[in-house]
Amino acid sequence: MDRRKRRTIFDIFNELFREIEGEFQEFVREAERLRRYGGEEIGELREFRRPFVYGFRITIGPDGLPKIEEFGNVRRREGPKPIISEEREPLVDVLDEGNKVRIIAEMPGVEKDNIQIKASNGKLIIRASNHNRRYYKEVNLPAEVDIKTAKASYRNGVLEVTITKSRKEGSEFEIKVE
Repeated sequence: MDRRKRRTIFDIFNELFREIEGEFQEFVREAERLRRYGGEEIGELREFRRPFVYGFRITIGPDGLPKIEEFGNVRRREGPKPIISEEREPLVDVLDEGNKVRIIAEMPGVEKDNIQIKASNGKLIIRASNHNRRYYKEVNLPAEVDIKTAKASYRNGVLEVTITKSRKEGSEFEIKVE
């Protein structure tokens, strides 16, 4: 009898965590190399004295498969070295709530006057900066929205944007933060 063990969700997560652990170890090796040289320009190293911010969260998508979302200022690229950006990518939730779409972004350390939000062609572009923090994120909207109904609020480092769904496609529109 040929008995094959069925894969469970735990098997998938174990593989996922092994892959993440390998990538994280590579990132730590690269960060250690940058620290050793003091961030000075040596060979391919460029000067970078900002903190490294990297994080991820794992959720189960609507198809039942795990979905990994990364945030921070460290980006993957082809090759062994990550790209370290001046702008951080905030952690963002997009919630489809009946006739509304709600976008929640975590952006601590900026003032509400320094936040710019634009909606255009099915995307929401969030940009914020202070003297020592910069954020940038392009969010794909799950449905067509009426961007003129958009409302935004910012409290305790959390930006919340609510937009009513629509059947019409609009042009670019800037959203004021209350």
